[in-house]
Amino acid sequence: MVAFVPSFICFILFCAGLVRDRRRVSNAVLLGLSAVFAVLALLWHVASERPQLGRDLAVALLTLAGVGVVTLAWFLIANGVSMVRKEGRSLANLLSLGAGTALVALLALLITALVLHTHTLVVVAATAVALAGYVAFLFLCFLVYGSLYGRLRIRRRADYVVVLGSGLTGGTTVPPLLAGRLDRARKEHARLSRRGRRPVLITSGGQGPDEKLPESHAMADYLVNQGFPADLIEREDRSTTTDENLTFSKALMERGNPDYRCVIVTNNYHVFRAAITARRTGVRGHVIGAPTAAYFWPSAMIREFVALLVAYRRTNAALFLLVLLSGLFIWWLGWPSPGAVT
Repeated sequence: MVAFVPSFICFILFCAGLVRDRRRVSNAVLLGLSAVFAVLALLWHVASERPQLGRDLAVALLTLAGVGVVTLAWFLIANGVSMVRKEGRSLANLLSLGAGTALVALLALLITALVLHTHTLVVVAATAVALAGYVAFLFLCFLVYGSLYGRLRIRRRADYVVVLGSGLTGGTTVPPLLAGRLDRARKEHARLSRRGRRPVLITSGGQGPDEKLPESHAMADYLVNQGFPADLIEREDRSTTTDENLTFSKALMERGNPDYRCVIVTNNYHVFRAAITARRTGVRGHVIGAPTAAYFWPSAMIREFVALLVAYRRTNAALFLLVLLSGLFIWWLGWPSPGAVT
């Protein structure tokens, strides 16, 4: 049972973090570490009691991981092709294709290292796997906890419903993605109103260089055309990023009610990063998501994950550098020894 202590400690810390503030990246990492330590402890326990079964389980897990990587690479490349056909060749739309291609390149490097088995190539392949493993671990943490966060019950007392903008079609028209957010916001507003409140709905979005009016104005017009009361809409029309959406909306809410609570509405792929941004900007509220087209979701999730890596770039850069330096040190030591490679 001692082997399970690290997993138990991580899980206790995860629960404490969840109670303290569920909008923290550390919650996702602690949940992931708890699961990893639990699997390792289980394998160690089985290997100690039944060595052959432990070896069989290890081989099965490695085989499953290999099949999973190949399947994931195929899926990402197929999705990337679909994104390019439907959405165009922007950098954001190429993310799933790029991720799938990177996995294929990693597999090719591993196979080459196994075949040639030279010292330098083995170290390079091992370092690449370590870096890929780190990124994969963080992505799984982001994916699993983000999904969990989106399903956690939130306090329904709210003075404001904030809808985050996402760009206009042709510079004037609310696209389906943004319409989904606004429709979800209307439903949430109706639910809150049935509890005796009439929260103000804030449409948040400024005017981009290719847009003929601020996003918030087009969003407000869409809501009014759907029958939503115009007197319950407030426009935040200066923001150009999620951080600005929440920072400027926060100023509006504090001016109207210093003790405000809010619900923030975005798309489901954007929920967790928006929640993290809300915590970092000091907004008192949780985030709910509107549905997203299935073909759009993978690339959108990768984009959100990359944005999160950039937001915590110092920590990630330090860990990346640590892995690279470790690989360089192992190479300098000559491990594996020349006699172990052919």
